[in-house]
Amino acid sequence: MTLTYLDLTPAQRALLDGLPFDGNHLVDGPPGSGKSVLAAQRAVMLALNGTPVVLLTRSNLLRQSLAPMVSALCSDRAKVTVATAHSWLAGWYGPDAPRTDDGWYDWPAFYERAALAEPADPARPLTLVVDEGQDLPPAFYRLCRILGARTTVFADECQRLTTTHSTLAEITESLGRCATRDLHGNHRTTRQTAELAARFHTGPHPPEPPGREGPLPRLHALSHRAAATDLLLGLVANRPDRSIGVVVHSTEAQFELLTRLEQKAPRLRAQMYTSQASGGRYRTLDLLRPGVVIVHRSSAKGLQFDTVVVPDSEADAAVDPTSGSLRMTYYVMATRARHELHLAYAGDREPGLLRDIPPRVLARG
Repeated sequence: MTLTYLDLTPAQRALLDGLPFDGNHLVDGPPGSGKSVLAAQRAVMLALNGTPVVLLTRSNLLRQSLAPMVSALCSDRAKVTVATAHSWLAGWYGPDAPRTDDGWYDWPAFYERAALAEPADPARPLTLVVDEGQDLPPAFYRLCRILGARTTVFADECQRLTTTHSTLAEITESLGRCATRDLHGNHRTTRQTAELAARFHTGPHPPEPPGREGPLPRLHALSHRAAATDLLLGLVANRPDRSIGVVVHSTEAQFELLTRLEQKAPRLRAQMYTSQASGGRYRTLDLLRPGVVIVHRSSAKGLQFDTVVVPDSEADAAVDPTSGSLRMTYYVMATRARHELHLAYAGDREPGLLRDIPPRVLARG
């Protein structure tokens, strides 16, 4: 049985084919390098050997994005479960899994349960693939090591938005013996968007920009916050066949924007995701259809849209523009865009992080 490849570049396919089936592996790649696609491919490839595989993410929205990809690749022989790390851990431990104040679990209790567990069948080891692995804490990878899991992690430490995260060094140290591979290239954004995103990059060297051309990212001065609705409706009218990801700073801002869109354009059928919802329309989305999807900044990781709009950059006006966490946030948001990127602010002055970016990189108006 052979793997049906998605549309991979020769370099991506060579990396995938070159990963041994056994052992732990860490693949480091920038936004747009294809980490999520390769994570799905890796999971299915491992499962074709007859071993069940679990593909894990921190974000439930990223899980929803990956599940159709895995389903399209899987055959009857390949059993892949796509889950969030939280739900998988709860299922592994049981309904009484103890939690701590940071939203994660009582790791010492998990370590004790793992140490007392029956040894895994060497012929069918626990096999995990983790996408956006920098968003999981080092304690998670120590648990993987105690469980003897065969773990492949795709990560980029320049995209750490969570408070409990790992550096690449922490991942390799926690897993123990771990081979590291680098994944290069940006196959998502245009050269113009990548040039703006490079202004926010926190690592020593920004990734090489792609060759694909597109419009300059644009910064819009809004007369008031509600004007973001008209900006979005104009983009939808011009590009009705495109997906438009709207990335905002708070859940309150999400509901406020959704309400205005539904009042002005009820046929638009805008979608919104919030992790605070337990189910229903605000929890399960159709990410394959065009139109507006409103997400919180913390849920944007790993996603991609034809057009990305950040309508409320004035929310960061009081934040130190040299802040590493702020720059990383904008780096992640900017690199979600395949074709167009629009930033906007309400107020008299441009936010400090954007103020000094020249017009040749960020157009105004």
